[in-house]
Amino acid sequence: MRIRPALAASSAAVLALFATSGVPATAAPGPAVCAERVLTVRAAASPDVSDVVRISVTNQGTRPCVVDRIPTVTFGDLDGAALAVPSAESAPYRLGGGRSAYAAVRTLDPASTELRPVDSLTVAGHPAHHGRTFDAASLGSPDRIRVWEPVTTWWHTTRAAADAVLAEHTS
Repeated sequence: MRIRPALAASSAAVLALFATSGVPATAAPGPAVCAERVLTVRAAASPDVSDVVRISVTNQGTRPCVVDRIPTVTFGDLDGAALAVPSAESAPYRLGGGRSAYAAVRTLDPASTELRPVDSLTVAGHPAHHGRTFDAASLGSPDRIRVWEPVTTWWHTTRAAADAVLAEHTS
């Protein structure tokens, strides 16, 4: 099963990376990483497609801040996180005060002949955050969440945009 290694980067590590990147010291700093306490993370089963979960993150603060452009989505006791579609590296995603971003997660590859059932999935807006855990029942699954080759879209400004990207990358 291919999954993205769980990221353990901290804000300090990200800042250290920028400090050594050759960016002039006079460059205006962008918004800081969102404090986890100002973010509201939500997840719900897609009403239209099985094994798809729609997720969102909302900045409850009044100032812009950044989350990672790829949501960190992990599955119960499995190692790693959902792969990004399209494939990408970690980068900042600016989230204005009071604004939301949306992504779609496919937990089970439709062509798969295997699966791993888990009791929960966890969603975080930034790899340094603990995230919020959702149990199978809260996602409309009476038993467990079926997982194999999970993928997640990047954050998008609309739910429809996230759904469209996931539909493009369904095998």
